[in-house]
Amino acid sequence: MGLLSEGTPLDWPQTKKYADHVRQHGIEQFINQYHQLKGRQGDCLKWGDEIEYMIIKLDHKNRKARLSLRGSELLEVLREAEETNPKEVRSLWRPEYAEYMVEGTPGQPYGSLVQHFNIVEHNMSFRRSEVQSLLQPDELVLSITCFPRLGCYDFTRPSVRPDSTCGVTRSLFFPDEAITKCHPRFKTLTSNMRERRKEKVAINVPIYVDLKTPRPFVEDLSQYGDDGSSAEQAKEDHIYMDAMGFGMGCSCLQMTFQACNINEARVLYDHLTPICPVMLALTAATPIFRGYLADVDCRWDAVAASVDCRTREERGLEPLRNDMFVIPKCRYGSVDCYLSECGSRYNDVPLLYEKKIYQRLVDSQVDGLMSQHIAHLFIRDTLSLFSERIHQDDTREMDHFENIQSTNWQTMRFKIPPVNSDIGWRVEFRPCEVQLTDFENAAFGVFIVLLTRAILSFKLNMLIPISKVDENMKNCQKRNAVLKEKLWFRCDLFGRDCDKGDDARLMTVNEIINGKGEEFVGLVALVRQYLGALDMDADTACTIGQYLNFISARAAGNAITTATWIRNFVTSHPEYKQDSVVNDGITYDLIVAASEITQGKQECKELLGGTPKTKTTEDIPKAIKKIIQMTCLAPRNAE
Repeated sequence: MGLLSEGTPLDWPQTKKYADHVRQHGIEQFINQYHQLKGRQGDCLKWGDEIEYMIIKLDHKNRKARLSLRGSELLEVLREAEETNPKEVRSLWRPEYAEYMVEGTPGQPYGSLVQHFNIVEHNMSFRRSEVQSLLQPDELVLSITCFPRLGCYDFTRPSVRPDSTCGVTRSLFFPDEAITKCHPRFKTLTSNMRERRKEKVAINVPIYVDLKTPRPFVEDLSQYGDDGSSAEQAKEDHIYMDAMGFGMGCSCLQMTFQACNINEARVLYDHLTPICPVMLALTAATPIFRGYLADVDCRWDAVAASVDCRTREERGLEPLRNDMFVIPKCRYGSVDCYLSECGSRYNDVPLLYEKKIYQRLVDSQVDGLMSQHIAHLFIRDTLSLFSERIHQDDTREMDHFENIQSTNWQTMRFKIPPVNSDIGWRVEFRPCEVQLTDFENAAFGVFIVLLTRAILSFKLNMLIPISKVDENMKNCQKRNAVLKEKLWFRCDLFGRDCDKGDDARLMTVNEIINGKGEEFVGLVALVRQYLGALDMDADTACTIGQYLNFISARAAGNAITTATWIRNFVTSHPEYKQDSVVNDGITYDLIVAASEITQGKQECKELLGGTPKTKTTEDIPKAIKKIIQMTCLAPRNAE
């Protein structure tokens, strides 16, 4: 979602004019807030999830599924309860990039009691039912990462066509009307990103080559109105896309955790970074782009390309004349550096950062590692600026800092406490693809939170060199990576002896999650060991047990990924012609089947590893609520 300030958006020439102003004042805002809150201690664990949903309209007579452009209309109703009684609502709703999307979070953060793990799934189901209750009879709500025919002819209702000659996207496939109307930030980002780059984004995803797929696979883009510029960017044997909506119009599952202090937040940021590729492989759910089967299973690189605002100079395609840096990655990517002292020894990839900003931070008594991290984020320009928010009080506001921070979309995000808030230092875990069912989304969310508790309680060491994390991020997105690929992972997890160095080995996801005999314990076993020391009620223990069993099954291949389920559905469909094309009829049947699985009307043991039935409940017992302010599940020491 990102920063949603209100105001009048500036176009790119105006925004560019204030780029240095935003950077300068953003850094001053960070320095002021950092020194004010760096000594903050004792915050309890609070955490929550974000899930993005898509609204889909079915044409049963013609067997077609279309994205319903009613997100803004639905949000008006969904947000009424929050506006009336914000402290009592069970859900919060926010706009997302596309007009067919809405984003839901819990009404209040979950707390530090183990019983909170038993209410997550119930809250997710409640959120889904809230949206469903507002839909028309032929509409449904799905938590699906990417709509199969996003960008194909006539993929929205109402039907709108793209115009490649004007508007904010200039896309051959994705119309401006598919961008949300709720907030001007999203169209402004789209337009300014394209203008900064000086050309449209170019997304090329390798096509899945089946028996009758044309070889080479090259589309005639002139049929969509291409003037030749898109054909130059499109790669052979790839699915070509040309708009931010092909990335930011995808859905995901994200988790945010509050730490007890800044040091604990840095530890969590670092030790969760190597977990990101593992979880991306486990949650893989995106095997189709623009109506074609792809030879990848995840959205990540497609999203990265969709927001790549680097100029040709910054991409190293032309000599530097007007820009300052050749930037190796776009704004959306894996973490580039660790933040803790121990983690710094694994920063083996040279970090590009703005040296003047770094020096200003160091001179202001911000430590070197944090200064590097912030100065690295600030090599980017602001992409969205509102005229009313140009001039700010740097001692009381953080919009300029958040403007740049929130448009650096990495697998992890280190989050500064907001101004004048009771919210503490947090980290956001961002790689997971959203799953079809509330059970799956709750299972992955709860697992990640429990893993953070095990990391802190047992002082686990997950660190591997950043270069190996980057390598893992490439391999974890490959087709069926969860079973076929090996990822670098640390062998000796116990004890944070920073001098031990790199002992990472290539392991399968199954070995990382479930262990390998006496050689490696496995992450699920560590979580179970942590849980063994807690006093859990039977219902919570039952629910968490099913979540861990499911994750073990997914890693072992006994529960297939969403990507594999979708791929198998398409390739076994009677209308599929072994040519990589996912037509309207296949898409309609796929969406109907996915909806029935989501609602529990159709069993899918191959996806869920059985027929799970948790003991999830609406709230924790009243008697237990009384001790929420008296205890924290997290240890008090960060190191």
